[in-house]
Amino acid sequence: MTRSLQRVFAAVLVVVALLAVGGCLGRHSAMGAPGNGIPVGTSSNSLQAGGLTRTFRVYRPAGLNAVSPLVVMLHGGYGDGAQAERAYNWDAQADTGRLVVAYPDGMDRAWNAGTCCGIPKNRNIDDVGFITAMVGAIEAQIPIDPARVYVTGMSNGAMMALRLVCQTDLFAAVAPVAGTLLTDCSHAAPTSVLQIHGTADDRVPFDGGPGKARTVTGAPNVDGPSVPAVNATWRGIDACGAPAMSTTGAVTTQTADCPGGRTVELISVAGAGHQWPGGVPSPLAQRLGDLPPPSTAVNATDTIWRFFAAHHR
Repeated sequence: MTRSLQRVFAAVLVVVALLAVGGCLGRHSAMGAPGNGIPVGTSSNSLQAGGLTRTFRVYRPAGLNAVSPLVVMLHGGYGDGAQAERAYNWDAQADTGRLVVAYPDGMDRAWNAGTCCGIPKNRNIDDVGFITAMVGAIEAQIPIDPARVYVTGMSNGAMMALRLVCQTDLFAAVAPVAGTLLTDCSHAAPTSVLQIHGTADDRVPFDGGPGKARTVTGAPNVDGPSVPAVNATWRGIDACGAPAMSTTGAVTTQTADCPGGRTVELISVAGAGHQWPGGVPSPLAQRLGDLPPPSTAVNATDTIWRFFAAHHR
């Protein structure tokens, strides 16, 4: 089945699901007319996917009168959509950039990103199918530009974001933060990619290999390729030219121009650990996870949105 047929088939399934579950979507008992089903502000939503009830939050700014971009923000391991909404400042970005943001919830606070992580990986939960269905459900209720649908994520969410662009053609660009590639990507469609990663990350090491976090059996939670190797993989997929490099303070940027107006970029932050640069510090994560506070050398959310805004299908 071609990618275009897959998207049509997914859209048909979404319509069937919406007709079946009606009142599960949005805060109200009825979906409402297209464009009005998801209210202004933050709403809690659910749908059926893979035989499971899956949940997600949507932030819709006031006064959206035109077809808008959609950003899917995937939380990291042990997080959820509400935590991602609090920590990464995407609602404020949505207000100024006039975009819609979706914050889906992983099962048991994790995503099946391939060889990681947790219960979703162990049970082979179809998170690709869930997020595909979620995008379709949002498009059925808010005027979304299908040429400007994007995905970003933190840690396990970054790995899931990469799996999504390896296995679907929904997204015009992807921006993984503190993640690596843990799934087959041999059939990926060309896509603009922005990676952001700290060079001192010990959970998802910049240079690849096993991270510090372990499973209950003692195996590394993450054991994948280096961040530069993932970037090189995407330059190959996108048939890019040689990258140019520049450094300002702690931030090194490597950018490659590619056919079709696409770009593959890597921003490395010297000395930064496993974090979303410019995000809201989490005292709990710092205490229980022994994680450093976010670097202020770059604002990941602002940088990602500028990258997304410059790229469309």
